[in-house]
Amino acid sequence: QVQLVESGGGLVQPGGSLRLSCAASGSIFSINAIGWYRQAPGKERELVATIGSSLNYADSVKGRFTISRDNAKNLVYLQMNSLKPEDTAVYYCYVRATGYLDYWGQGTQVTVSS
Repeated sequence: QVQLVESGGGLVQPGGSLRLSCAASGSIFSINAIGWYRQAPGKERELVATIGSSLNYADSVKGRFTISRDNAKNLVYLQMNSLKPEDTAVYYCYVRATGYLDYWGQGTQVTVSS
């Protein structure tokens, strides 16, 4: 089992920045990939960025968002710059563990609005 707790969401104006954090605990050794998904109202959950054997970004966030990982602290971050209203969503931390087991955090709301 892997437990994930997100933090750092909030309200920001267009063009602003936010940094999301995700703390992982439990069976950390089993993690193969970790990252972020998001879900906007009325839309399906979509990949934002993940770190596994490689970095993977959604086209819509390339050049604006950066994912990073602190293995010593079992943390993963999502630095979001040049935010747009269409980035408004609930952001979920995600882990793919050994055996193709998927774990999700509870989500953190990001709202981009003037």
